[in-house]
Amino acid sequence: MIFQDHIYRIMDYIAAGGIVMVPLVIMSVLMWALIINRIFFFRRLYRKSMSRKKASEYVRRGEFPDTRKYRDATSMLVREFLQRRSGKRTLDRFILDETVVFIVSSMDKYLALIGTFASLAPLLGLLGTVTGMITTFDIISIFGTGNARAMAGGISVALITTQTGLVVAIPGLYMSNFLNRRAENIKQRIASVGIYLRWHV
Repeated sequence: MIFQDHIYRIMDYIAAGGIVMVPLVIMSVLMWALIINRIFFFRRLYRKSMSRKKASEYVRRGEFPDTRKYRDATSMLVREFLQRRSGKRTLDRFILDETVVFIVSSMDKYLALIGTFASLAPLLGLLGTVTGMITTFDIISIFGTGNARAMAGGISVALITTQTGLVVAIPGLYMSNFLNRRAENIKQRIASVGIYLRWHV
């Protein structure tokens, strides 16, 4: 029963914000789905870490790392490289470089989209503000300032959409910066391991 009350309050809040609330809510849900996806992805790459020396041993033996033991960025690089390697030393160095570039670029997946959603949220909130104020001025032009109830509806739309846009944007921008820092750290680790492995291919 309490859960249903919360649902009804949320629906009333969205309805009070007008049509602009629909894309705001959809964008917020998509943004947080991508954020959670990246959090778990990066968290996995930080756990069960493989040393560079151990990585070179796997590469020399041509043995794939045990996924139950190693799940970090280094083991990902080793597995990808072993799948692509040709067996020719000179060519394998180029393949290793290509593998490093491929994995490094995959670290940025969804991050730009998360940042875009977080940046668009306050703009959509501003659009709702403008829409609400236009509605308010239309009411004033028809009824004057005597219909306070009708005027309150337009002002309510303006304030709710502004508030929602900021509520979506502030944590979204924080998480976007946080995930970008995590991605940069992992990319630096992969690049350094790639340089180390070039001498052991």
